[in-house]
Amino acid sequence: MHFSVMILGAGSAKPVANKYPSAQLLTYDNECFLIDCGEGTQYRLLEHKIRPGRLRGVFISHLHGDHYFGLIGLLSSLNLGGRTEEFFLVGPRGLDEIITLHFKYSQTPLHFPIIYTITDTESSYQVFENQNFTVTTIPLDHRIPCAGYLFREKPQKRKLIKEKLLDDMPHEYLRKLKNGEDVVDEAGNVLFKCLEFTTPAPLPRSYAYCSDTRYNESIIEVIQGVDLLYHEATFRDELEQQAFERYHATAKQAGIIAAKSHVKKLLIGHFSSRYKEFSGFLEDAQTVFQATEIAEEGKVFAIEAQPTSII
Repeated sequence: MHFSVMILGAGSAKPVANKYPSAQLLTYDNECFLIDCGEGTQYRLLEHKIRPGRLRGVFISHLHGDHYFGLIGLLSSLNLGGRTEEFFLVGPRGLDEIITLHFKYSQTPLHFPIIYTITDTESSYQVFENQNFTVTTIPLDHRIPCAGYLFREKPQKRKLIKEKLLDDMPHEYLRKLKNGEDVVDEAGNVLFKCLEFTTPAPLPRSYAYCSDTRYNESIIEVIQGVDLLYHEATFRDELEQQAFERYHATAKQAGIIAAKSHVKKLLIGHFSSRYKEFSGFLEDAQTVFQATEIAEEGKVFAIEAQPTSII
């Protein structure tokens, strides 16, 4: 199954030419979800030839404008496009009121249902689930209630070794083997051993999105060992005190969180508009966590399956 994140926007609150506010497109197989929806997100989707109608839903971290000002426009376009399929929306308390008031005073009835889940930003718990993955909140330390999101793939079944299968092997036998069970007859005799006819499934993959936050070690337990972590890095290390006062993190602090969480890879973004180039952010983070990349807008980061060593 394809599992990836495209960076649509990784800028901070103040607009900067050729940079865009926070928005990411998470794709799993053929399903697409947005994570945050800053101003102009639907234009970014169109630039990358992604039809907004493909979206199943949006996860909003908090109610600062650079993280959700694009949502009303997106919902309006979906409505104009004739959407009738349900749309999942996960976000902080108050987002429902904002949406309701807008469409009330624009006298615009929505023709599709919104399934809205309010996030409790004080604890980590599951807010979404489908057949492929679960989504859990990550409580963050920001000036207003803010939650990140942990996307964790559900365990897959074992893989059948096609060359070893018999042509007339019943479907029920195949199901048992994929589920890790031996096939036995009524007397309890083993007919087909799971370990001989299957290989282990890849380890479940995971992606953690940590939006605006101070350095916050309480998230380490939640994101421990994830394959890919996005963590805000608004300031460089020399402005650590200013980062703290403004409820943000530095690039080095993002690296420390990644190192202590034993993640496989770190992406950093949400750089302050005061900076004109970003190589220094990468240097700061890599002093403590080498496997760091810039969340470059337009780039797709695939979350690759890792083979398991467990028999």
